[in-house]
Amino acid sequence: MTTALTARALLLDMDGTIVNSDAVVERVWRAWAIEHGLDADEALKTVHGRQGYATMAVLLPDRPMEQNHADNRVLLAQETADTDGVVPVAGAPAFMAAVAALPHALVTSADLALATARMKAAGLPMPEVRVTAECVGASKPDPEGFLKGAAELGFAPEDCVAFEDSEAGITAARAAGMRVVGVGPRAAAMAPDLHVPDLTHLTLTTHDDGTIGLRAA
Repeated sequence: MTTALTARALLLDMDGTIVNSDAVVERVWRAWAIEHGLDADEALKTVHGRQGYATMAVLLPDRPMEQNHADNRVLLAQETADTDGVVPVAGAPAFMAAVAALPHALVTSADLALATARMKAAGLPMPEVRVTAECVGASKPDPEGFLKGAAELGFAPEDCVAFEDSEAGITAARAAGMRVVGVGPRAAAMAPDLHVPDLTHLTLTTHDDGTIGLRAA
C-alpha cells in the first residue's frame, strides 16, 4: 500500500465513502434478513456495495431472480424514505468542494432517487456525472459502472482513481483497471492502493499538467 496516488479523474462511490448511511442500511436489511430466516449480522456483511437484488442472490441463491428484483423495489422505496441518521462521512463536505472543478463522477449501486435523497440528507452536492443503478446491467462487483463513469468523463480507466469502502466496490474498481482509495474500516481488509480512515485523512492537490495528487495524511 502506498501513501500517494496521481490521477486525472476521480470516481466516487456514495454509501460508506462520502455518505454514512449505515444506520438506514442496517435497519432495512436487518428486518429483511430476519423476515427470511437469515442471521442478520451475517447478512449485513454482504449488503455493502451491491445492488439489493444482487445481495439477495448471494444470501438466497436458490430463489428466483424476479423475486429478488421485486423485493429490491420495496427495499429501495423504504431506504429512500428513511434518511434518519444519514450524514456525511467525516471530511466529505470539504472533499466534495475540493473536487467540484475537477473531473469526477458518482458511481453508486443506489438508484437515482435513493442517491438524490441521501446526498441531500448529507448536505453534499450531486456530481453532474453520475452512474446509478438504472445505468448498468450488472451490479458491483462487476466493473460496468466504473467503466461507464470513466467513459462519460472521457478518461481511460488507468487514469482514474476510484474511491470505495466495500469489498464488492473495490473488486469492481480493480476489475475496471483502476487504482483504489479505500475509505473506512471495511476497505482496509481489501488492501486498497491507498487507505484512509475517513476523508479528513486525505490531502488533495492539483497540478499544472491537470493531474490530481492524493495523499494519505
